[in-house]
Amino acid sequence: MRTPSISEEQAQRAWYVVDASDKVLGRLASQVANALRGKSKPTFTKHADTGDFIVIINADKVLLTGKKEDQKTYWHYTGFYGGEKGVTAKKLRATHPERMIQIAVQGMLPKTKLGRQMLKKLKVYGGDKHPHVAQKPQPLNLG
Repeated sequence: MRTPSISEEQAQRAWYVVDASDKVLGRLASQVANALRGKSKPTFTKHADTGDFIVIINADKVLLTGKKEDQKTYWHYTGFYGGEKGVTAKKLRATHPERMIQIAVQGMLPKTKLGRQMLKKLKVYGGDKHPHVAQKPQPLNLG
């Protein structure tokens, strides 16, 4: 029995849409990361990008459990001395709600060129409208 190794050109990629309203951020991000990698497909190859395109809508309605809305801080570094800056989840949701999901999914993908390539297939929007209607995305069932 031989194990097939699928190249990126042979990968069958589909478009899926996910409604993030009333879904917990971590569980949503882990399921989306698996779909971006293609781990649920029988043709999964770990050294190739064989995953699907994911469009997430209603990112501003994603849930955070416990007191994370006030206590969770997203840190980044500007590159200058003492340039560490942080923003709380409540403020990030008010200004850029799509970044919360994007940061969570990015943390669950490989930290390599392949992971950055997979992250480009993730499209996140704060409202319920998206410009990818021409690709005819199917709703993704997140168990």
